[in-house]
Amino acid sequence: MKLIKNTLALAICSVIALPTFAAKFDVGSDTNLEIYGRADVSMQSSDDGLGGDSDGEGSFTEIKSNASRIGFKGDHKLNDDLKVVFKIEFQVDLDGDSEKGNSITDRNQYVGLKGGFGEVLLGINDTVLKQSQGKVDLFSDLEGDIKVLWKGENRMSDTLTYKSPKFNGFQLGLTYVAEDSAENSAEDGMSAAVFYGDKKLKKSNIYAAIAVDSEVKGYDTVRATIQGKVAGVTLGAIYHTQEKSTDGSNEMDGLMVSAKYSIGAATLKGQYQIADYDQDDVTKTGMTAGVDYKLAKNTKLYAFYTSFDMDSDVSNSDRDYLAAGIQYKF
Repeated sequence: MKLIKNTLALAICSVIALPTFAAKFDVGSDTNLEIYGRADVSMQSSDDGLGGDSDGEGSFTEIKSNASRIGFKGDHKLNDDLKVVFKIEFQVDLDGDSEKGNSITDRNQYVGLKGGFGEVLLGINDTVLKQSQGKVDLFSDLEGDIKVLWKGENRMSDTLTYKSPKFNGFQLGLTYVAEDSAENSAEDGMSAAVFYGDKKLKKSNIYAAIAVDSEVKGYDTVRATIQGKVAGVTLGAIYHTQEKSTDGSNEMDGLMVSAKYSIGAATLKGQYQIADYDQDDVTKTGMTAGVDYKLAKNTKLYAFYTSFDMDSDVSNSDRDYLAAGIQYKF
């Protein structure tokens, strides 16, 4: 672990010290390697319902690292029809709040083969259901992330993931989660999805997906996603259902809608999410509004306000967050 940390520190320093340094490398004629990352830090006023002062009430101020990361990815050509692909990505704590020794944690890390048959990956990976959200969650990795109210945002170890080639814009994805994963409650899990279009909406006008989880982290989940552009406004929606795999309890129906609109260097964003539980007649909602201001292609300033209403669920108090931050990608 010490060697990994030293290597990561050297890579980060190299990028910061040499801004003109190319992040992509040609390692021999058949191998490509890319070092990439994201530094994302915000200052925010937080009221998480638990209380931040000596009386256990009220809001508190914090500096927060929002899934900042560094990674290595690339491929090696084996022949004209086949190549090895890999990714090794780590989350890096930039606010100093993590426990000692846990400032670097694992994100997606895998190796596999890619060819005319599609792509097969082995290792730690997001399930295809999680991937199916595309770019509809406009506040992913921030306080308004859809994972606050919904299950299914799973990055699992011990996975095998397959993605087919695209046929007329459609693509099939499968994730198998081996029972060896303690996170999966010693049960084999399966995640399946059908994708259509381009999630960045650069190659198609519409992105859509339908995904299903079975026995993944103890839940069965169904999710339908759609996103497109109308009169310059990017609109998106996700319909979501979930229940416990063991007995079908804790049933929940959910809906999330989002919208963003760019004016020059600024992008206005907003989304609303609901989680309606059949049991106990509990409804939880979340609302986030924000703005991004692009300073350069790889750098932006942002601000957002997030509010969660947890209804009558006494185990979860209402939450409010007001933040401003900076994100730099390399």
